[in-house]
Amino acid sequence: MIETGRVLVIDDDPGTCHTISDVLELHGHAVESATAGYAGLERLTATPVDAAIVDIRLPDISGLDLLRAIRASSPDTEVIFITGHGSVATAVEAVNGAAFSYLTKPFEMPQLVAALEKALEKRRLGRALRDSEARYRALVEGSIQGLSIHRGFAIEFANASLAAMFGYAGPPELIGRDLRVLVAPDEIPRVEGYAAACQEGGPAPPRYEFQGVRRDGTLIWVETLMSVTSWRHGTALLATFVDVTERKRLEDHLRQSQKMEAIGRLAGGVAHDFNNLLTVISGRAQIELLRPELSGPSRRNIDLIAEAASRASTLTKQLLAFSRKQVLQPRVLDVDIVVARMEPLLRRLIGEDIDLVTATEPGLGRVRADPGQLEQVVLNLAVNARDAMPRGGRLTVETANAELDEAYARQQADVHPGPYVILAVSDTGVGMDAETRAHLFEPFFTTKGVGEGTGLGLATVYGIVKQSGGHITAYSEVGRGTTIKIYLPRVDAASEVRGAEPEPVVLRRGSETVLLVEDDEAVRELTCEVLEMHGYTVLAVADAGEAPRVLEGASRPIHLLVTDVVMPRLSGRELTERLRSLRPGLKVLYISGYAGTAVVHHGVLDPGTPFLQKPFTPDALLRSVRKVLDDGG
Repeated sequence: MIETGRVLVIDDDPGTCHTISDVLELHGHAVESATAGYAGLERLTATPVDAAIVDIRLPDISGLDLLRAIRASSPDTEVIFITGHGSVATAVEAVNGAAFSYLTKPFEMPQLVAALEKALEKRRLGRALRDSEARYRALVEGSIQGLSIHRGFAIEFANASLAAMFGYAGPPELIGRDLRVLVAPDEIPRVEGYAAACQEGGPAPPRYEFQGVRRDGTLIWVETLMSVTSWRHGTALLATFVDVTERKRLEDHLRQSQKMEAIGRLAGGVAHDFNNLLTVISGRAQIELLRPELSGPSRRNIDLIAEAASRASTLTKQLLAFSRKQVLQPRVLDVDIVVARMEPLLRRLIGEDIDLVTATEPGLGRVRADPGQLEQVVLNLAVNARDAMPRGGRLTVETANAELDEAYARQQADVHPGPYVILAVSDTGVGMDAETRAHLFEPFFTTKGVGEGTGLGLATVYGIVKQSGGHITAYSEVGRGTTIKIYLPRVDAASEVRGAEPEPVVLRRGSETVLLVEDDEAVRELTCEVLEMHGYTVLAVADAGEAPRVLEGASRPIHLLVTDVVMPRLSGRELTERLRSLRPGLKVLYISGYAGTAVVHHGVLDPGTPFLQKPFTPDALLRSVRKVLDDGG
């Protein structure tokens, strides 16, 4: 598109002025003319133009002096010089004076028109660039939370954002104050060092974080950038301030979450490996105890091995709970009912010198959780509270409905807004300091003496709550007790938990054929031996990929698949789907040291899925196999 604009022609030859004006008007330009320099300058001052075409030799003022005057009064006006008496030196001087172009008479009018269009295009681009820079500057300045200029820490300028950030009514309350009143006392030496480095031009970080103090004493995190600037006939430090308190809080949440996740992965992996070992140790011990000729010290030694394996199994289950890799079988339940059923046990557990108080809310909503694991949560919290009250006190278990809004959810990690049920356990014990609270839910962290605790109680609680989709918080002060609140998502469904029923007597022997898929050799051999000792026929494979071939080539019907959950080539869930495509209705029992990616991608098994947790005893294996064969799976 051809650029058009307002043009002023200044030439002492009236004929030249008229000719140029006529040509430019034909090209769409609005043209004015003058035959003297000062007359042209007056017109330009009264009515700014986009471009001026100026004869470099005028009777009242030289073209170069006129150029300087135009630059002073109208910096955006582009100037094109024309002359019949030019020289190389004059042309160089004109261009150095910021003239856009220099044409020597006689010239062709298309040449002048082209030069003018280029000058107008340059002016348009320059204005667009300045507008863009102005918008960018406004955006940057608007995003700066605070701004100050200070000499020797005396504030000489402050904006409204800085005053609001630090709790002052306005900039006048800050002018004249020492900048260090905005800095937490223990941070002042560091801020002084940073300011000195910026003042002297020495090495200093481009941005610097420190703890600031608001007028009311509240501490905030502030990011500042200081640089030397010209100010009132001298230099001063220009400082920008951004309140990064929220960012620091989110970073702390992220670091804590990543730390807990890393510890959880380690704990889950360790527990899985130990569970395979404990399955073999416990199973072999149980088989040895079945030998009638075993007696005396030998039987006692085997008993001790079995007991130690059982205790170790409890520890690995706690590790799995923390790592959120245990298998949950959730049900819709009333938390109040769970607490009420546990009350007699809790009273015996805490002793006579501690009062137990339960407070429930009428109309309490229901939650979806594993009943046994929820009982474990209450039990662990009660034990922790009891140990915090060595001289007695009060243990309070409360339930309530709650609505967590968007504002609360934004302040917490992995919390979604919505309806929740609160389970709170409070004690009047010794309380905790900030350092203890920071490590409260980490596995193996304990404030108890050697041999008095594993440090897994609250880690187990944390894992169960997180795996159940919940949220946990701790409130505590030294000498003022502790309250731990658990938030479980509320569900709109009928309770699926009924009263406890007596466990039926299970016939442990059988004659069916079992396909066993287990990649751990020792566990595979033990499982085969136990099942075969009790009448079952076992077809065992280590590689899940071999199972379809064994199933199709078996000379007798296969009644049950017993498979590990996590295996190198094929998961237990995938294997089951493949085998059931060949043999619809095939019954299955899952076994595992943890619930892996295939079956518990979301942390739970499908309700009713038969599962046997490693380490398992021979009796537990036989009961589970018999139950699946008799009931389905």
